[in-house]
Amino acid sequence: MTPPALDLTRRQILAFRRHAGALDARLPAGPTSLHRAAWAGLQDSMPRAALLSLHARVEGSHPTLLDHPSLIQLWGPRYSVYVVAARDRAIFTLGRRADGAKARLGEALADRLQARLGDGRMPFGEAGRALGVEPNRLRYAAPTGRVLLRWDGARQPTIWIAPPPDVDPEQARLELARRYLHVFGPATPRAFATWAGIAARQGIAIFEALGSERTRVRMPIGEAWILARDEAALRAAPGPAAAARLLPSGDAYTLLQGADRELLVEDAAHRRELWPTRVWPGAVLVDGEIVGSWRRAAGRLSVSPWRRLEAAERCAVEDEAAGLPLPGIDGPVALRWSD
Repeated sequence: MTPPALDLTRRQILAFRRHAGALDARLPAGPTSLHRAAWAGLQDSMPRAALLSLHARVEGSHPTLLDHPSLIQLWGPRYSVYVVAARDRAIFTLGRRADGAKARLGEALADRLQARLGDGRMPFGEAGRALGVEPNRLRYAAPTGRVLLRWDGARQPTIWIAPPPDVDPEQARLELARRYLHVFGPATPRAFATWAGIAARQGIAIFEALGSERTRVRMPIGEAWILARDEAALRAAPGPAAAARLLPSGDAYTLLQGADRELLVEDAAHRRELWPTRVWPGAVLVDGEIVGSWRRAAGRLSVSPWRRLEAAERCAVEDEAAGLPLPGIDGPVALRWSD
């Protein structure tokens, strides 16, 4: 086996991921920036998490930004609610489609939904009852690319049927892996499969199909792959990190499993706090390092730092909290430090 092309340090990897994820400097407002910010999709399973992920990456984010015509919602990786660029619908749906019986089940459900909904829309619970199936089962139609939804975080998602994407599923799978490697890399095919919610063997096959587009590297936690075109960026000297960012639960920067969490957060107790067995908190990112967690209840934020923050660092976190585009919140955000 060919030895890894390069050895990467933790500092190089995290700097690359922050740069790829637009976390060091916010992008200018507009659809091009929204597309880049949602390059690997934005998980929205926690109410308005995708909006807060956009705020961490794009200037001028506001409470109604998810209504931007360049964005859509769908059931994406692991059947979670995701916000993606409308032009990327095939990547996050057909790119996860299995073969055989699962594919046939999804198409059959989509056909039944189309027959029931026509050009209309319906809460997904009502749609499930109308078809005589458990509503959550409708998620299996998502990889057809024909089911879109709107969820405001308070009520059931409303779903409707769209025309099927005119994209080769194999090309969609390859592009999904490219997106994953660019935002989460270095990474392994098994980690990709876990993130995407597909079989491990399918993740391995997709990585192998990338061929020379990928390069093997060595991380402090083992060997993995990057996109070959990202090698120069990984070798480059890291630029300055943002003073502070408040990343929501499920943000792409922290959406990790297994040993990948050890690379991001070195202390085991802090890992247990950031990734508990139940609802995850958000992550406090200060000068390129996660230094604590945060939770929100309406317009009240509780921040739990893992070390003593300097006055300037606290001010940076407070400025971020004050700028959060929280829907339905009048007046300033109330921040409480739990330290």
